Amino acid sequence: MGCTLYLFFNFFCPKCNPFFFPLSFNSTIRHQPNYVETDIRFTHQSLVERSKAGHSSSQYELYSLYVDAMYNVGLRFLGNKEDAEDIVQDSFVDAFRNLERFKYESSFGAWLKRIVINKSINHLKAKRIDLVPMEQHAFHLSQEEETMENEAVDIKKVKQGIAQLPDGYKQIINLYLVEGYDHVEIAEILDITTSTSKSQYHRAKRKLLEIVKEL
Repeated sequence: MGCTLYLFFNFFCPKCNPFFFPLSFNSTIRHQPNYVETDIRFTHQSLVERSKAGHSSSQYELYSLYVDAMYNVGLRFLGNKEDAEDIVQDSFVDAFRNLERFKYESSFGAWLKRIVINKSINHLKAKRIDLVPMEQHAFHLSQEEETMENEAVDIKKVKQGIAQLPDGYKQIINLYLVEGYDHVEIAEILDITTSTSKSQYHRAKRKLLEIVKEL
């Protein structure tokens, strides 16, 4: 028991655990290094490499640079501040523990965001929040809905509408419209087929348009 308590408190001690950082989602970073990059994949490369070498100050600097953005990603999926904070903290711990696996196939931010999204979706799955059931055939927008799609919409209303979507629809909308993943990537993330991703997205978009029109 004593050993368990020792490990528990050490995990939450910044001096004892280099992977733990206090959550501060609204903090302002006053001194951000001015890195000149030629490829977005290598953004903050020197920080990443020093973090791989175990430099806690570089890890904290990476954390400070990305924590607010990652919190917003988690919050969009989970809709709960406490859950989003927990997911972001877990994501940073996993990211720094597995940093050697990061090979610059994407930017560090994109790699980290994928971790946050995967953890958020797994959290929702644990609560048994699944995709909204749909027919087997692909869904297509009607001509009327395509016209609605082309109309100018209020971004504030769109955000409010997304918040009111069923969780399954919200996942698809966030992944496609907000996070910018394509349907192949979404299918991989959600463990569904590409056609299901497309169908689910069109249904979610139709529902979103209905909500926005009522706001």
